Amino acid sequence: MFNVDHRDPKKIMTLSRLGSFHQSKLSFLRSFIREFKNWKFKRNLFDLNDGGYGLVVYSVNKNERTYSLICFANELKSDERSDRVIATKWDAAFVLHDGVPTKSDLDRLRQNVPKQEVGRVSYKELTLSRANKSVRIFDHVVQRLAKGMQPDIKLINDVGYLYRTTAVYGSGKFGLADRYRIKDRPEICGPFRLEMMLVYLVRQFTFDQVNHIAKCKNPQEAVELSHDIARNLGIGNSTGLGMAPFIVNHPTLLHNWIFSREEALKQIRQIENVSLKDFEFFKSCLNRSKKNINSWITESTYQNKKIEQLKQDLEKLENDLFSKLDTKQRHLWNTIYNWVELNLSDEGVEYIVSMMMEPYDSIIEPLVAKMSSEEDQYFDIPGEKKVSELLSIVENHYSKFLDINFDTKKSVTNFWFISKNKEEPRIANRYEEGGSDLEQPLAIARDIAKLHKKLKSSNQSNTVAKFLLLNQDVRHVVRRCFIVENFPYSEIQDNTIDENLVPIDMLRLKLSFFGAQKFDPRSDKWLRISMYQGAPLIHELNSSNDTWMYNLI
Repeated sequence: MFNVDHRDPKKIMTLSRLGSFHQSKLSFLRSFIREFKNWKFKRNLFDLNDGGYGLVVYSVNKNERTYSLICFANELKSDERSDRVIATKWDAAFVLHDGVPTKSDLDRLRQNVPKQEVGRVSYKELTLSRANKSVRIFDHVVQRLAKGMQPDIKLINDVGYLYRTTAVYGSGKFGLADRYRIKDRPEICGPFRLEMMLVYLVRQFTFDQVNHIAKCKNPQEAVELSHDIARNLGIGNSTGLGMAPFIVNHPTLLHNWIFSREEALKQIRQIENVSLKDFEFFKSCLNRSKKNINSWITESTYQNKKIEQLKQDLEKLENDLFSKLDTKQRHLWNTIYNWVELNLSDEGVEYIVSMMMEPYDSIIEPLVAKMSSEEDQYFDIPGEKKVSELLSIVENHYSKFLDINFDTKKSVTNFWFISKNKEEPRIANRYEEGGSDLEQPLAIARDIAKLHKKLKSSNQSNTVAKFLLLNQDVRHVVRRCFIVENFPYSEIQDNTIDENLVPIDMLRLKLSFFGAQKFDPRSDKWLRISMYQGAPLIHELNSSNDTWMYNLI
């Protein structure tokens, strides 16, 4: 039997490779849209004034389960608008409620949701978010609709959203329901389902709000936003360093995401006879996706170089491989992948890996269900193991870290900390800024190297429990060693405090699994993205297909 191996974690788990990942059929918002078909949508309450400020409630229902999005639209002065996590006012605040809210629920939430961090919600609420308008686009759309005209398509495409969120919270934050209350519900079995639901319903709110304001401005002439243009609008998101520690702090979850992708690739490469229909479907998605690449607007020199490299890669693929490819050969996908790995950049390789998944629902769907993780059960340290066994794990799985000289400044230039003023993770140069005594335990490479030295000088027959009695300072990475032994894609194979670290690679990794498009770095530490751009509108879900992100105008 023809067999290929999973790709080597030491190669795939580098930040340059992880930072080149793109959305795929595995991405959470795409799998959410597939699962969200056949839900019933209702606008329970629409109480906005002429300026578009007030309260809106939507509900979605399937079988016996109902979820409601409660939207609070606020009047905001221009100097009050900020995308910072520590901001206290936003254009809109949202909460996803378990069931249909009562009047007392709405009264309670009205006093708390707009305050976000300062307020408190209850176990009845599942996710919480806030968002700001992209004022230039929002005002343009309202003004054009009020005059009976549709907005400018180019302007719409350049930005891609009316609102951008600055956070979507869940799992017990600010009093929200803990995950254990909902994790076994079959209708939301995939990762981040409720967060994806909230963002999708927020998108609907943005359309309803601009239509309402335009109608109030000019009742006789106003028109509604066309479905084609609305479909081309998503929800933006501003993401900073707060997301980066997540992928370090959730190793088994990270493994499950990456392993699902690697398993999908392995199964696809092992297909012996690839049907012409499947290959042509792949090429169709690939060709349509080029519109997305061409509409990817950013001022980031770093990102523009990656976009240009991707365009060159796809042109090379077409000219040097597809033009002479025998599509009837056995194991066609394996041939394509091997060529791509040898001839394209990381950006191009991972783009094609994503595109190769498009024809294969039967491979992807079982993997989606395995992308969550019950992490607590893996955090126990097997104290009865021998030091020699732990040393072997370190040398097998972390060999790259053992070659780094952490006595040089460049290897330990940065440190991660929690900003007291901004209340979120930050990174700083330890030789230029104070505060390294507050360093967070995110320097896994350095600490593994430290553990290795201690293990080498210890009695190899001692138990790990005895070793830890004398070495509590490395307990956190001892735990990670026993995790990576069973979850090989759980660890980033790079030094996260090196002077050459590009933090947005960590952000892009996570956002690609969410299903983000159009990564727009505003620095090396934060970026903007678009979610659900091109997605079917809520009345189109039942008839939609899964390639909607390639349907941009």
